[in-house]
Amino acid sequence: MTFPPGFLWGTSTAAHQIEGNNVASDLWLLENQPASPLPERSGDACDSYHRWREDLDLVAAAGLDTYRFSIEWARIEPVPGQVSRAELEHYRRMVEGCLDRGLTPVVTLHHFTSPAWFRAAGGWAEPDAPGLFRRYVRAVLPVLDGVTWICTINEPNMVALMHAVLRDGVHPGTSGADARTLPPPDQATADGLLHAHAEARGELAALSGARTGWSVANQDFQPQQSDDPEVAERVAQTLADWAWPREEQYLVASKDDDFVGVQSYTRTVVGPEGPVPPAPDAPRTLTGWEVYPEALGHAVRHTASVVGDVPILITENGIATDDDEARIAYTRDALAGVEAALADGVDVRGYLHWSLLDNYEWGSWRPRFGLVEVDRESFVRTPKPSLAWLGERARTARGASATVA
Repeated sequence: MTFPPGFLWGTSTAAHQIEGNNVASDLWLLENQPASPLPERSGDACDSYHRWREDLDLVAAAGLDTYRFSIEWARIEPVPGQVSRAELEHYRRMVEGCLDRGLTPVVTLHHFTSPAWFRAAGGWAEPDAPGLFRRYVRAVLPVLDGVTWICTINEPNMVALMHAVLRDGVHPGTSGADARTLPPPDQATADGLLHAHAEARGELAALSGARTGWSVANQDFQPQQSDDPEVAERVAQTLADWAWPREEQYLVASKDDDFVGVQSYTRTVVGPEGPVPPAPDAPRTLTGWEVYPEALGHAVRHTASVVGDVPILITENGIATDDDEARIAYTRDALAGVEAALADGVDVRGYLHWSLLDNYEWGSWRPRFGLVEVDRESFVRTPKPSLAWLGERARTARGASATVA
């Protein structure tokens, strides 16, 4: 099985994590408040607000053909109702920069961060939140001319979870905090996100030729195995109860979309009482997650089983590691799962690696997901062997699909 003609090969980024000085955003406010729960600040990040052309050049030179980035709502609308024409022009230049280099832009309209005023007014759980998001989407329509792939909201399931985490004062970086100890996602926030996604879809319908969807964090929920039928039945029920608010409701909503973004890193094994930790000897990433590249193949298959004929775009997949050979091995094994799913008829349209750069990871600079190292002082970019490897994998796949076609 070869990857089909037109299969997209690229990398993903997010504005707050790479641009720097996102001073009007809610997360900047959280990072810089006294006694912040976040151990490190984003600061200048990777200075990609000024160095985006260099980033695009790295993607194109490697042989990749797609670049996913996000528009920062807090830059577009730093105060309610005031739209920055300069920022609209900035992001329009990024779109045109992609097109000029032969890169397909995949544009995300919300990647975790919101304007500080939006959070202060109650955020996604407030009744007017969907309408405010639609107003923002309407403002950025000129930026999106010629963009084929538009992701309204990145990982809404994680947004709802983080609302509950911050509400309860338990940050994931806190010692002992994991899937077993975090609170359940906030359903009022989830409802607001589901409504906001529908509102955004309605606004984006004005764009000719655009595919609209959102990306869902797929956690590859797996039942803990048991030979006891009663225990196995309890596990199955617990898994269903656990998965619905954390993943399934967002996939069901994707049935009406033009595509759905799958984002996969590891698996979550669920026992009769909830998630269980990985085996003590299981290899771990710098985020503490189990190294489990098979999750991606499982994720696209599960997503397809829920959304039916809706095309899938892998919008994130990667590993936090200092060992670039381990990154290559992880990616190779993850792509093998995608190839197998394609051979079985799953409609996957592309693979976007997280991430292009070693960037700010929501409170810490320690997890390194990037295909490119970034010097924290000079911002000099140094491509890792994994970038060349993925680019060559893309070239080989394109050549094979052209031969078959």
